[in-house]
This record gives sequence, structure tokens and C-alpha cells, in this order.
Amino acid sequence: EAVVQEFGPAQVGEAFGPTWETCWFKVELSIPPAWAGREVHFVWESDGEGMVWRDAQPVQGLTKEGEKTSYILTRSLKESEPHSLTLYVELACNGLFGAGKGSMIAPPDPDRRVTLSKAELVVFNRDVYELLVDLEILLDMAQLLGEENQRSFQALYTANQMVNVCDVTDPSTFPAARDLAAAIFSQRNGESQHTIHAMGHCHIDSAWLWPYEETIRKCARSWVTVVHLMEHNPELTFACSQLGLIPVLRQAQQFEWVRSCYPGLYARIQDLVAKGRFIPVGGTWVEMDGNLPSGESMVRQFLQGQRFFQEQFGRICSEFWLPDTFGYSAQLPQLMRGCGIQRFLTQKLSWNLVNSFPHHTFFWEGIDGSQVLTHFPPGDSYGMHGRVEEMLKTVKNNKDKGRVNHSAFLFGFGDGGGGPTQKMLDRMKRMSNTDGLPRVQISTPDQLFSVLEKESSQLCTWVGELFLELHNGTYTTQAQIKKGNRECERILHDVEVLSSLAVAQDTAFQYPASQLQQLWRLLLLNQFHDVLPGSCIQLVVEDALQYYTEIRRAGAQLQEEAVQALCRDLLQPEACSTRSTLVLNTLSWERTEVISRPGPDGAETLALVTVPSMGYALVQEPFVPPQPVAVRKQEDGSITMENGVIAVCLDTTGRLTSLQLLDSGRESVPDGCYANQFALFDDVPLYWDAWDVMDYHLETRKPVTALLKPLEISLAGGLRGSVRFSLQVGKSSTLTQEIILDATCPYLRFLTQVEWKEAHKFLKVEFPVQVRSTNATYEIQFGHLQRPTHWNTSWDWARFEVWAHKWLDLSEHGFGVALLNDCKYGASAHRNILSLSL
Repeated sequence: EAVVQEFGPAQVGEAFGPTWETCWFKVELSIPPAWAGREVHFVWESDGEGMVWRDAQPVQGLTKEGEKTSYILTRSLKESEPHSLTLYVELACNGLFGAGKGSMIAPPDPDRRVTLSKAELVVFNRDVYELLVDLEILLDMAQLLGEENQRSFQALYTANQMVNVCDVTDPSTFPAARDLAAAIFSQRNGESQHTIHAMGHCHIDSAWLWPYEETIRKCARSWVTVVHLMEHNPELTFACSQLGLIPVLRQAQQFEWVRSCYPGLYARIQDLVAKGRFIPVGGTWVEMDGNLPSGESMVRQFLQGQRFFQEQFGRICSEFWLPDTFGYSAQLPQLMRGCGIQRFLTQKLSWNLVNSFPHHTFFWEGIDGSQVLTHFPPGDSYGMHGRVEEMLKTVKNNKDKGRVNHSAFLFGFGDGGGGPTQKMLDRMKRMSNTDGLPRVQISTPDQLFSVLEKESSQLCTWVGELFLELHNGTYTTQAQIKKGNRECERILHDVEVLSSLAVAQDTAFQYPASQLQQLWRLLLLNQFHDVLPGSCIQLVVEDALQYYTEIRRAGAQLQEEAVQALCRDLLQPEACSTRSTLVLNTLSWERTEVISRPGPDGAETLALVTVPSMGYALVQEPFVPPQPVAVRKQEDGSITMENGVIAVCLDTTGRLTSLQLLDSGRESVPDGCYANQFALFDDVPLYWDAWDVMDYHLETRKPVTALLKPLEISLAGGLRGSVRFSLQVGKSSTLTQEIILDATCPYLRFLTQVEWKEAHKFLKVEFPVQVRSTNATYEIQFGHLQRPTHWNTSWDWARFEVWAHKWLDLSEHGFGVALLNDCKYGASAHRNILSLSL
């Protein structure tokens, strides 16, 4: 499509844009015959991301920020080679990290232009390049090994000799200078030296500071560059046991994108996977958030990912690879083991703001006792550059010295893609087995974990969650995304339950497997670790919300089709001659609840119904509750509600002053306290605005008390009683809440709508309760977790804001109070106050 366009002249120094646009350049090259025998490069520099196309195939990514600014035309120009050729450069008008206005994580500048700063045909002097890399390594050794190490002086004096020997105007002196460096690099290590397992790595966020669509091109730019590097480094396979550029690729979704959009490149990748040079790891559909997806969603992440890898590459992943998410649920070890994975790699806990995590290699134990061997690269990064400083840090920083003598080193530009470079490889060649430096070998995840397994007898065990002491705001940021995720998880669950029952009931019904897979993959994509947490730009949020809308629409249709098949006889007109309502229960326990249904005149009417687990009931004459709900307004404007199970009292601003369990007469709200108390906090983090809420925000608490509409009765009782009120929140926002008590119901419901217009503010709702316990219980995936309600230690205090799924509970012997929600994740329980972040 690009080739047939009409091209006009372009000049170096010219700017192109705006942001997210694509410009194509037709580059006609003519190599002078006098360059015969020379290495010739096409150099391209701009502040956008480029891709070189040759013969209708992508051949090289060009990203200045990723130190990739040239495409090698020939290593040694031969007369038989074409001296004239045409290339095409596809230029994305955004940088490696998007187009933030003023800072990397600022909203994108929609009018940003990228400048073409260089477009040249050059002769590359490889002898000079190799000499410079030699000197860089020697000077780093001299500077970083320290005065107490004789190798630092040997490196320094060797570098000095090289300068003396080398005449920059006489290339014939270069070999002698290089021989001096080679003599240092060839002096070998002892057997006890630490071994670093270097793996090419290219972390590409599926969406973050750029939209999903741009990620597809980022994958192609990065991976074609890796393939190109492999083609020019075949000797690495033999130099040091397992030397070979082995990029570690994650996320089945990204493979699927490349398979669909770049089939030629994908075929080359498949071949390299078969040869063991591209190593698929990870096992999930995307690198999902490690806290917020439901248990079923996490299982589907592994199911879809492992199935894709099995179908496309003939193998499943044995390592779970999740380097950049914001904490890790205590349920993950069990899920990993259930999906054929016993090894885990991440590094994100090195970002802890308060406590330094005590291990780099250890066994991680989940809530059921399942264990996985876990490794954090001790260099605390997944984007190393192969420098001496990084190698030394990897050894010095390792907290499990003496227990294991091997560690991972992930090299390559990441987050925005880019991947490894030739210079990174050339640095590490010189350090493969050099006295004074750790032993460096290009390796694979399997080789690393296999040797760690052999050395694992002395490893420690960490039990429970891997909680990241940073980015606590991601449990709450972008409320609509959080709500969409929870709703869509529920919808897909219900569709699958009803469709399974329909298959059992009606052999003609076709289970919608392909449609469900498509919807699940959309939901799983939105669970990527910068989308579901809300730490992404507006374009990504808009895409995510659109995907949720699609899941809701398609899910509702599939649900309707399943119900029609499951209950066809009950839905016939003759079956409905007497007015009745079909009620379905997709949960695994019998439920008795008040429902709303259309009446004869179209108005909504209430009914108390009982429906069996995973079943349905035809409700004709709803039964009368043993005790109706009574709602009474008191002289002081407060309102009481009672249903025979619980009794509540609310003041004029909607706060609970009393919540009693009638059987026991136990009061839940402490004297002088108010539950359902909204509170507003300042939210001004140190840097990561969408990610963080800092502990000092707790010092800025302001109760929300500005009443817009006082508490009024909206339903006077019977099957349901309800009250309603409105508050002003901050300067410009409003909150309206309806509080509902249904007949026979042991809980109070709060329907809350907030029109949010605040900046750098954080809204919570608090429930002080008359319960004493040193631990609160939080729902997580397929289970629950206890966390302390005190701040005795820095580890306790660092969890001032935590995550939960549908409930948190504070209980003592014989009594407790739980706070439930249908779309929130941020929460806390300090002393006796349960708090939900809104």
C-alpha cells in the first residue's frame, strides 16, 4: 500500500507529524564503486520510531532512544552485490516512550512533531569500533574494580599501553593495540566465580504511553531487529557453551499480533523457536496485573497463553515471566503449578519504597502450600546494557550469596521495546570468562533455572503475597476500568454457566466456544499491567472501555441465547398464561432475595424469591416475608430501618450511627463513631501520579459533610426500605447514595454514584466497627488472605493501602463485620476501621 503512493522530496531537519501519525519515506541509495570491500551502513536518526523495509519485508527497527540508528547494507561490498537499491522507511511520529508533554508520564502532546536529523550512506570502520569497545571495558574495569584489586591496575595500564601503541592516523597499528586488550580478556576466572546467565530481553508494554495499535508495530520493530542480530552472530552458538542471542519473548497476545500483521517475520521467528534461539516464556495471554484479575481470569490467562504456545510452537512454557507488574497475589503459586509451571521470574519488588526484599532466589509458597522456585535478577532490572558496572552490581547485590552461585541478567532496551544491540553482545563477549569479573554466558531460562534447582537445598521460603510497597494507587485509578473488569468477569462466568446447562438440557444447542474465546481474549488483553491498573494514557482508556462495551453487548446476547435453549418450554406463551417471572441463579448456593420485575402496567414491582444453586425458578405468587422492612423517620431527622435480622440508624447526612445484629443484640458501630463516613484526602505523590498514593496522604483526611440533599425515605418498607441523600465532595464533585435494606437480608446495600471532578484528591468511605482483631481478612483469587490491622513493623506500615476483591472482613470470636463491593479493589483495615477506596 505504501509503495504505490506518490512520494515528494524530504530534507534532513524537516519535522513530521502530528503525534501518532505515520510517514513513509522512499530512500533511493547508490553506493560508490570506490567503497568496494568496505562495510556500508544506511544511517537514519530521528526522534520517532522507524522501520526499514526491503523487498516488501521488514528488516530493521530504527530507534535513536534504543541505540539503533543504522541498517547494515553489506559487511564487505562485493562487485556482484547491487550498488543501487531502494528502501522504504516507515516512521511512527512518536518516541520509544510515547509523546508525553513535558515529561515521560505526562499526557501526550497531540501536536508533537518528530524531526529527521540524519539520513546518510556511510562506511563503517569496524576496527575502530572494536578498539573502542575494548577500551570501554578496560576503563570500566580500572574504575570499578577498586584500588584493592590488582586487576583494576592491570586494566588501567593495558589501556594506557593501547593509547601509546595506537596511531589513529595509521590503521595498521590497531591490531597490536587490540592484542593488548585480548591478553587481559583471555586471563581466565577460577572455578568458584559467580556465573551470570545473560538473556536478550525486550519488554514491550502491550499498551501504556501509546495505544494498543502502536504496540503491534513496536513488536515488529523490536523482533525483526533481534532476528537480524541473530543472522550476524552465528558464531556465538559455539564460543562459550551456550552462546547465542536468545531473546526472551512473553505474551501470547503479542505473538498473535505479529502472526496476523507480519506473517513473513513470524515464520522466521517460528524457525528460530524450533532451533531453541527464540525462547517463549511467560505462559499467559498478556503480562497481566498480578493482583486485580479474578481467579478465573488468571486461570484463563494461563490457559489461553499455554494453549497458544502449544499450538504455535509445540511446547508450553515452564517459566512464568512477569517482570513489571505491581505486586503478586499469594494465589499465583497454586495457579502456576496447576498450569504446568514451577518457575517464576520477576524483579519489580526491587522498587519497594520502604523495605528491601530479603532474597533474590527463593521458594515462594502460596496459600495452599504450593511452591515455585523464584528468581529476581540481582541487577534489579530487565533492561541491562551489558556494562561492567551492571555485572559487578549483579554479584554484589545478590542477597543469596553462598546459597546459589548463578543469576539472571536480562539485557536489551525495554518497556517501549527496542531489545538488544550489537554493542551489548560485543561487551559481553569480552567478559565471558575474564579474571576479576563474573563469568558471563549467553543462556536460556531453562539453563538458569535448571542449575538453580540443583543448588536449591539451602534456599529460603517466602510464604504469602509478594506485596509491592509502591504504586498502591493502581488499585483505584480509573474507576470505570475497574468496574468494567469486574462486570465483564461476571458476565462471562454467567454465559458459561448458562451455556453449559443449556448443552446438558438441549442437544441441539451449540456451545459458543469460539465467541467466548474471543470475548475472554478481549478481557484478558485489558488486564495488561498498565491497563487494568489505570496507569495508561487516555487513548488506551478509551480503547479499554470500548472493549468492555463489546463484551457486555456480546455477552448479553449469548446469555439470552443460552436462556432460550435452557428454558424454552417455560418461555412459551402458553406457559406464561398466568403472570410469572423466570429467575435464574448462576451461583453455587441457594439464594433467597428481593428482586425487581416488571409489573402488569410496566412499572417495576418487587418480589421475594428463592432460587436453587446453579438453577432457575418460575415465580408466580411471591411469598410474603416473615417480617417486612420497617422504615421510620425520627424527630431529629434521623431514620431507622429494621427487617428482623438487622436494625440500622442513620443520621441526616447518611452516616450509620447504629448497626445491630438483632439475634445477638450486638452493636457494630462504636459509641461516638460514624460508619459510611466519606473522607477526602490530598493525593500528591512524589512522581508516579496515576500509580501512587503515598502514606502521607493519610495526614490530610477531611470528612465529607457538606449536605446537598438531606436524608429522605425513598421506599417506606415492606419488601424493601430505602433512603437517599446527596453530598458535595471537594470543590466541584457530588455524591448521591441510596441505602437499601431488603426483607430477610443480613446486610445493608449502598448504591453510590459520584460525579467526580476533582484533581489530586482521593475519596474513601470508612466503617469503624466494634470488633477487635490484630488481622483483617481480604478476599483474593480462589481464597482469602489475612493482613495485620496494626503498624508494628515497617512491613505492616508499608501496607497502609492494600487490595482486595469482593470483600474484606474484621472478625473476632463469634462476631464480625464484612464490607462488600461490586467494582472496587483498593482497601485498608487499620485498627477497627474498614475503609474502601472509591
